[in-house]
Amino acid sequence: MNTIVIKIGTSSLTNLETGNLALSTISSLIETIINLRQQGHQVVLISSGAVGVGCDLLGLTQKPQNISAKQAIAAVGQGRLMRVYDDLFSSLQQTIAQILLTRTELARRSSYVNAYNTFQQLFRLGVVPIVNENDTTAIEELNFGDNDTLSALVASLVEADWLFILTDVDRLYSADPRNNPDALPISLVEHIEQLEELQVQTGESVSGRGTGGMITKIGAAKIATSAGVRTVITNGKIPTNIHKILNGESIGTQFEPKPRQVNARKHWIANVLVPVGQLYLDKGAVNAISEYGKSLLAAGITQVKGEFSSSDAVKLCNEEGEEIARGLVNYNHIELQKIIGCCSENIPDILGYGRAQTVVHRDNLLITKKLG
Repeated sequence: MNTIVIKIGTSSLTNLETGNLALSTISSLIETIINLRQQGHQVVLISSGAVGVGCDLLGLTQKPQNISAKQAIAAVGQGRLMRVYDDLFSSLQQTIAQILLTRTELARRSSYVNAYNTFQQLFRLGVVPIVNENDTTAIEELNFGDNDTLSALVASLVEADWLFILTDVDRLYSADPRNNPDALPISLVEHIEQLEELQVQTGESVSGRGTGGMITKIGAAKIATSAGVRTVITNGKIPTNIHKILNGESIGTQFEPKPRQVNARKHWIANVLVPVGQLYLDKGAVNAISEYGKSLLAAGITQVKGEFSSSDAVKLCNEEGEEIARGLVNYNHIELQKIIGCCSENIPDILGYGRAQTVVHRDNLLITKKLG
């Protein structure tokens, strides 16, 4: 049994000419999900389209750029979109559940764990969760890339085996095949870094209703594969290709996953939290962290950048500015400015109060790059 996350974008859910819902595509997608469930797989659907449906209901031909207008339109479209899903799934006796998430919620450890428990309970009940960004409240949506990043975070959260990103092209190309006849198809990406060597070009959504381009899908693949999730980019108008891919056919572009991290907390730190500051370390601290897995002490910090609070995520960088790790800090940026380069035993005298001896404890620290 596999856990499968399927993300479908606005460009696949709607008709490019009319802006109406592409009911034939949605029906095919739902039949595919039902078949996967009957084969014993657990399935999560990440659905875009709330803004696109809202535009259609309100007679708008283009998605507005104003955040509050976009949020209002999403509120209009979300109910209609879920009604369509509920009608079609119900006709095949499949129960669904709506889950609205924001990155802010996933960034709170307690909320992240609660979300995990909710998904697991829905799986046990035989329910298909349908997830969307909470567009009506989350201004981060502009940076989420039409749910691409959200799909990767959810795939990581539920410890999925597969993430299928259904979009308006059949696979990844070396350039945009819609305007470059020399674009070369890419079937397998063993390492995300090789895309830079291939000089892969990325573009924006062609429909004018979606917000994601190929660059957000590659970013999603990077997050998902780092969590041990095999990721596929393929044509959203042919959802049945999912069965063929699971059976070994080379359709779309597959991204090889990295070994799954055992420590779920460290994966959460690496892939869910957004670093809000940087700490620059001397060579001794870099070596202690990267080679011996030690905690970060104030004595090894040479510079503090950014404004952050205690328990926020920060990047740990060497003297050249390369990120070597990231973690959760025990002190805010003002406190750290006062204690950089100091011995741990002197911190209470400097600050006037005692707290942790470590700036970042090794249990809250994840190596992101091995140097040397």
